[in-house]
Amino acid sequence: MNRRHFLHWSSALALTPLLLRKSWAEGMADMPGMDHAAMAHGASASMPAADSLGLPHGLPLPSLSMLENHGAPGHFVGQLRAAPVSLPLLPGKPATTFWSYNGQIPGPAIVAWEGDEVSLQFANQLGQPSTIHWHGMPVPVGQDGNPHDPVLPGQTRDYRFSLPAASAASYWYHPHPHGHTAQQAYMGLAGVFVVKSRHDPLVHLPEQWLVLSDLKLDDQGQIATSSAADHHDGREGQFVLVNGGWQPEIALAEGERQRWRIWNASSARILKLALPAHEVDLVGTDGGLIGAPRRIDSVLLSPGERAEIVITGRFVPGQPSALQALPYNRGKAMGKEQTDILTLATIRQTGSKATAALPGTLRDIAALGNPAVKRVVNFSENMADPAAMFLINGKTFDMERVDFIGKVGQIEEWDIASQAHMDHPFHLHGTQFQVIARTDDGVWQTEPFLAWRDVVNIPAGETVRLRFVQQQPGLRMFHCHILEHEDAGMMAMLDVRP
Repeated sequence: MNRRHFLHWSSALALTPLLLRKSWAEGMADMPGMDHAAMAHGASASMPAADSLGLPHGLPLPSLSMLENHGAPGHFVGQLRAAPVSLPLLPGKPATTFWSYNGQIPGPAIVAWEGDEVSLQFANQLGQPSTIHWHGMPVPVGQDGNPHDPVLPGQTRDYRFSLPAASAASYWYHPHPHGHTAQQAYMGLAGVFVVKSRHDPLVHLPEQWLVLSDLKLDDQGQIATSSAADHHDGREGQFVLVNGGWQPEIALAEGERQRWRIWNASSARILKLALPAHEVDLVGTDGGLIGAPRRIDSVLLSPGERAEIVITGRFVPGQPSALQALPYNRGKAMGKEQTDILTLATIRQTGSKATAALPGTLRDIAALGNPAVKRVVNFSENMADPAAMFLINGKTFDMERVDFIGKVGQIEEWDIASQAHMDHPFHLHGTQFQVIARTDDGVWQTEPFLAWRDVVNIPAGETVRLRFVQQQPGLRMFHCHILEHEDAGMMAMLDVRP
């Protein structure tokens, strides 16, 4: 039997019919620490169907607003404010309350250049502590927005950092206060941060920016509170939004090439993206461009991951065209797995257009050498203890505990293993890493190409081997990027010393 399927079977849910799941849930309610009342509110039991809510869809892809730069050339200066905002969302329902950056969902996009100095003032007008984490960016530890540096309600915080050479990539920003990250994210706090290069080999291509997020609404059109299933499996809603719109329309001509930057800004949903019929080339990952374009049929993005693709329009007469999320089983135990193909956006043909060919080489990426240190990081689950359900190396997160000690400039090799019944995406702060190899059904396979990443999915029962170098000292977080798991303690710390 396939090892991954065995693990899912042994969790008693991933491959069982829906009727059996109810019996399993009732049994789980009798286990120590399980809340029977909370169990009654499963992932979908009280969640109205998407079609019944009447959320408008099929409109043109919303454009992301840009954060205004108040600085001189070479210095980006801006302000971000986290505060509640009420937005009209559903016909005949009260306005929906979100938490937003600058009143916008998603937050305003920040665009800067390699070599720029960045000064961003953050004002926290929420009722709980918050931070801004500059996800994937090579910023000093004191500017990283980690949980040790909370911005209290009513306070402001200035973040300052520089963007080094060769840092061009599609980053993003989101909150990172311990215990509040998931809620602040699903309430709407996220935005993108694109660092550009003046030597971009794809600068001639038109760009589309797609921020994918999850929205879960109750029957009054308000953002629903998280259920017991959400806390265990990670929260998924009825809607996967693109730039805040549901199933928007994207214009593309036959033969036209467009560069798409895609962010998975959801709390927990793993998205296997496909564009049937069209030609799709992967050109970039979390840390920017890869060495050369790679023709792909699909790309898997776990929460926090980004990809850059080039799509060439190839329409089939009479067949609809769409950006799809293909079924993917991530091993949820208390909620229904995605079994249908989801339409995230429709593609509308707008004539035909010839576009210049893709360059054969995009970027030089040198492989990291032999490691000075090797470590093992085990993700595991303890179903019987709600206070310590999600663990790293058998421990729940402690703000006062250092888990590993590293050194600036030292090559480290980590094996990240999911000794669990579900997938857990791994994220490391402060640097990008290279995936060297990974197991498939327990058998090691060499990674087919070099890329810089800061998130990688660890399937249940599998292991991913990666290498990295931290170039700046200080405490760096590493954790599962299913935000409910991060909040529940699936997080640890690396102390990087000079």
